[in-house]
Amino acid sequence: MDFFGNLMVGFSVTFQPINLSFCFLGVFVGTMIGVLPGIGPVGTMAILLPVTYGIPPTTAIIMLAGIYYGAQYGGSTTSILVNIPGEAASVVTCLDGYQMALQGRAGRALGIAAFGSFIAGTFGVIGLQALAPPLVSVALRFGPPEYFSLMTLGFVILTYLAQKSMAKALMMAGVGILLGVIGLDTMTGMPRFTFNIPELLDGVGLAPLAMGLFGISEILLNIERKIKQELLTTKVKGLLPTLEDWGRSIWAILRGTAVGFFLGILPGGGAVLGSFVSYAVEKRVSRHPEKFGTGMIEGVAAPEAANNSAAQGAFIPLLTLGIPANVVMAILLGALMIHGITPGPMLLKEHPDLFWGVISSMYVGNAMLLVLNLPLIGLWVQLLRVPYPILFPLILFICLIGSYLINNSTVDVALMLFFGVVGYLMRKFEYEPAPLVLAFVLSPLLENALRQSLILSDGSFTIFFLRPISGGCLVLAAVLLMTSVLPFIGKRREKILKKGEEDE
Repeated sequence: MDFFGNLMVGFSVTFQPINLSFCFLGVFVGTMIGVLPGIGPVGTMAILLPVTYGIPPTTAIIMLAGIYYGAQYGGSTTSILVNIPGEAASVVTCLDGYQMALQGRAGRALGIAAFGSFIAGTFGVIGLQALAPPLVSVALRFGPPEYFSLMTLGFVILTYLAQKSMAKALMMAGVGILLGVIGLDTMTGMPRFTFNIPELLDGVGLAPLAMGLFGISEILLNIERKIKQELLTTKVKGLLPTLEDWGRSIWAILRGTAVGFFLGILPGGGAVLGSFVSYAVEKRVSRHPEKFGTGMIEGVAAPEAANNSAAQGAFIPLLTLGIPANVVMAILLGALMIHGITPGPMLLKEHPDLFWGVISSMYVGNAMLLVLNLPLIGLWVQLLRVPYPILFPLILFICLIGSYLINNSTVDVALMLFFGVVGYLMRKFEYEPAPLVLAFVLSPLLENALRQSLILSDGSFTIFFLRPISGGCLVLAAVLLMTSVLPFIGKRREKILKKGEEDE
């Protein structure tokens, strides 16, 4: 089927009333979460994961996907008006966006952020639709050894691009794998690491783990930080960028779209890395790099375009290979598996309605977001006035109810609270939770691929090196690990990460 034929199939699914309603709900909640500092799409998706149990899988993924790319839109509002990034990918937007607001140009900054996000999101979906089918045909040649090696490479890339210590990121990935094997052995049926707790026979639930690590820990951290709400009192006006603004921004938007999309495909890349790199690119190509940070509209347009196109690009490895590129995609993978659907090369053949329905919903969702972000800017400004002492207890209440309703189990509630404390301590000691969740979700697939490969080779590990794709992935993973050990490369990596922290 051709490009437009696939699009029509997708739109026939998207425009079903239930899917259209949940698409709007997803992008609305995503925008709201992006506007409110200190929550983020990961925690929100984890909190709402129990809601998806009672709705069709296509509808559930459309809603969760809308929350993800919707949060990229909403994060710019907080960055520009309050100088606090509502979402991690909007950190760079603070640099020039807030300066524009102080100069009375908040409307133009918000306008170019919204239009740039729409353009980038649309091109990102076109790229996703164009690249996904060819990659599916390639992925059909993959066997267990290739999947094992590809997932191993994904872990290494994720830890290599970690914001803090690579050693700590590897440790967290190891803990995630250990948590992922709790429960019944899929081949022998024997319980593993359950400590005679019947509720653990099915393993640790994704929702309690994610809600604890990202929801509860975020609440504890934000209470400790005592965030001050300093909102600009001047009225936001002039939301439509001028022709001069468009002339300065259009190439920044296109470059940011390209950079963000391809970095979004990489494991560990995603919207955060895309926004930082696109900002650095604009600073490099600009005739006046010294003015960046003083209210340059290109400094708003490029990162906002990059984080939105990266959100679309991240779906490519998930839908075609069944491998999540970041922690948000890991939660989406978990949501699919909860519904009995395994993402990968067979997804297009076995569930074409879900595959094309989710992709087509992104066109509709991006149009909805443009409408939500410009006319409703006054509503988002008022939302920023909600006191955090009211907001955080409400989030905690939703987490408690959601974790209990999954299995009507107090053990899940206890696990969520336990992982909340663990997540808080991890962040205090600079251990990133993202590698842990990603490894947790992938560990059953990784284990099955490893054991199936060893069965095929009668227990010989040479099978991973004799097959070209598998061997190439392992060699690349080994090179990345070695380069992080070499002193001069390690220092260079630390210098880049330190510069990124200073830019924040």
